[in-house]
Amino acid sequence: MYKVFVNDKPIIFTTSLKNEEDFPVFICKNIIIEELIYRLKVGKLEGVYLYSNDFTKDWLNFKVHFKMITAAGGLVLNKNRELLFIYRADKWDLPKGRVEEGEDLEEAAIREVEEECGIEKLIIKRKLLITYHLFIQQNEYRLKETHWYLMFSNYERSLTPQLEEGITKAEFKNAQETKHALQNTFANIIMVYESYLNNVD
Repeated sequence: MYKVFVNDKPIIFTTSLKNEEDFPVFICKNIIIEELIYRLKVGKLEGVYLYSNDFTKDWLNFKVHFKMITAAGGLVLNKNRELLFIYRADKWDLPKGRVEEGEDLEEAAIREVEEECGIEKLIIKRKLLITYHLFIQQNEYRLKETHWYLMFSNYERSLTPQLEEGITKAEFKNAQETKHALQNTFANIIMVYESYLNNVD
């Protein structure tokens, strides 16, 4: 199953007609993608299921409509098992960014976390998941594919948010603070956190 978020509203690709959320179900081959995105964007739909009996083919057909942007980032734990968050554009987020030419995914994830938070001594523990969301750039939708990694750092000095990227805070949060931050974040960040919780070290 794939989820692609449009303004935090999911397009969910599925092979089942029995689904958890009370969203309408459309047949992949019958939809007009631009119309579907518009209806999600303006609030006429809160989410949709796209039913497929050829999952790989339909997913590839969806992706070819957009220029793909590949990004990588991390959910970072410290020795107190606190989680590293950034604050940008009035939302709590996790550090991430685009993969540069010549980088592999893990290198990009570490670099982006270091740059956005001013942290060091990062160790990747494992891959968590891949998230997808659509955003507008140069009047066209782009599909961002973000690869997320669980990381650890015993760095204890002050963190430095990357102000030139609009990040105003970078801080570790305990369980209660994390719960509060997740009330003001993006749907794909909640997916990353839940992926971590489902397989806590």
